Amino acid sequence: MADSSVSSPRRMLSLSKERASVSLLDPDEKASAFVVSEEHGPKPSEVYGFVGSISAVVATAIFLAWAYIPENWLHFLGITYYPSRYWAMAAPAYAMVTIFLAMGFYLGLNFMVTPPPTTLNTIFDEYSREPSPFMASCEGIDQPIEPISDIPLSHINDLMFDHCNKDYKKLKKEV
Repeated sequence: MADSSVSSPRRMLSLSKERASVSLLDPDEKASAFVVSEEHGPKPSEVYGFVGSISAVVATAIFLAWAYIPENWLHFLGITYYPSRYWAMAAPAYAMVTIFLAMGFYLGLNFMVTPPPTTLNTIFDEYSREPSPFMASCEGIDQPIEPISDIPLSHINDLMFDHCNKDYKKLKKEV
């Protein structure tokens, strides 16, 4: 029979004769079935998130009720002071236009700040490092890691496009 004292990350159901009760909890877990934070209560961010989500749902329900319920029903309920119905359409429209203009402004600002593709600033900057001559003093497996540097663009082009150049030369020789 399996040893019940083995520490396993799985929860185990023990129906052995040694124990009179059924255990569904890990032996390492606390006696409490739920975890309580160290400060004995919910975190403030959880409370603010809960209150914020409930407030958003209530505000949306009130807005939709005000926008769609006819005025005579609102007067019958005793609600006589509320904003003009014009704002039921104008406020969301203004919000959408403001968001659209902000996104356009942000995109334009990024285009203004980005250097043109023909400048060398897109390839080199003040933090660029040329590879230093590295002499490995150790032989075998324990060689040190080379110092950090930028890989030259000519080396990248050779690695990526050298096979195209070889294929082109082969085709040129055949013709």
